[in-house]
Amino acid sequence: MKAFHHPDEAQHAPDFFLMRGRVRANYEVPARAASLREGLSALGITPETPPPAPPAALLSVHTAEYLDFLEHAAAAWAQLPEAGREIVANIHPTPEMLAQSSRRPEHVIARTGAHTADTACPIGPGTWTAAVGAAGCALAAADVAAKGGTAYALCRPPGHHAYAARAGGHCYINNSALAAQRLRAAGAKRVAVLDIDSHHGNGTQGIFWEREDVLTISLHADPSRYYPWYVGFAEEKGAANLNLPQPFGTGDDVWLAALADGIAAIRAFRAEALVVPLGFDASDFEPLAALKVTADGFARAGQAIGALRLPTAICQEGGYNVEILGRLLERFLTGFGEAA
Repeated sequence: MKAFHHPDEAQHAPDFFLMRGRVRANYEVPARAASLREGLSALGITPETPPPAPPAALLSVHTAEYLDFLEHAAAAWAQLPEAGREIVANIHPTPEMLAQSSRRPEHVIARTGAHTADTACPIGPGTWTAAVGAAGCALAAADVAAKGGTAYALCRPPGHHAYAARAGGHCYINNSALAAQRLRAAGAKRVAVLDIDSHHGNGTQGIFWEREDVLTISLHADPSRYYPWYVGFAEEKGAANLNLPQPFGTGDDVWLAALADGIAAIRAFRAEALVVPLGFDASDFEPLAALKVTADGFARAGQAIGALRLPTAICQEGGYNVEILGRLLERFLTGFGEAA
C-alpha cells in the first residue's frame, strides 16, 4: 500500500487547548505523526512526500475568503499589541449578529471569530504550511484511488471538522472532503465517505449536505455528550447522509455492528470509490475514551472495510494516545490488506 506524509506537519505544534474551563496542553501534537510513521515502518511502508495542495484543489471544497484568512492570519495577528503566539477567538458571531450586521469582518480578531467554530483550532505561524501539506497527502492518496488502488494519507493536522469556511476541532482544511471531491473530478460518479473517528465528521457532512453524489457516513460517540455537540444525530438527513451515533462506553461488538450498517449503506449507494476518515480516538486507551474499541476491533474494522474492494483513500483524522497510535494503524491496515 502506498502512503503519504508531509514533513511540514511538524510546523504546526499548538499549545492552547481549553477543556471544561481549564487551559491545558493541546493533544494534537507532532508526536502523533511520529507514532503513526512507526506503524507504517512496522509494515515495511515508507511514506512518500507529495507536493503541497495547490490553490485550485483547496477551492474545490473551501471558500476563497476562508483560505485567505488561514494563509495570512498569523502575520496579521503578530502585529497586534501583546499578541499571543497562537490565534484563538475571543468572540464568535451569533446568528443575531450575522443577521443584523451590514459589513463583512475585516480585522483579524473579527475574522478569527467568523472563521473558527471553537477554541480547539489555534492557529500558529506554521499552521497554514502544515495544513496545505496534509491536504497534499489526501490528494495524493485520492489520485492512487482514482487509478483503482488504495493509499493511506498521514494527514496532520486532521480535517473532518473543517467546514467550507470555518475551522474547528483541531481541523483547518478538510482533507477527506478534498479526497472525495478529487475522486469525483477523476470520474467516480458516486463516492462514499466512511468516517470512523470517535467524533462526528461535521465539517464533511456540512460540505456535502446538499450533494447526492457523495454519501457521508459517520460512526461516532453520542454528540449529546461529546464534541461537536450540536450535530451528528441519527435523525439528520442531508441529500446523502447517515449518522451512526453510539452510546458512551460502546465496545467492539456493538461498534462493529454499526459499522456493518454503514457498509451496507455504501453497497446500496453503489459507490464507485471510498474515502475513510480514519480516527483512532475510539480506542479504549484514549485520553477522553468515549468509546471502548480495542486493537482487535480496529483490525476487524479494517477487514470489513477492505472487503468492499473499492478504490480507497484513507485519510488520518484523530487519535491522541501517542503510545499506541502506530500499533493501531498497523492493525487496521493489516486487516484492510487481508480483506482487499
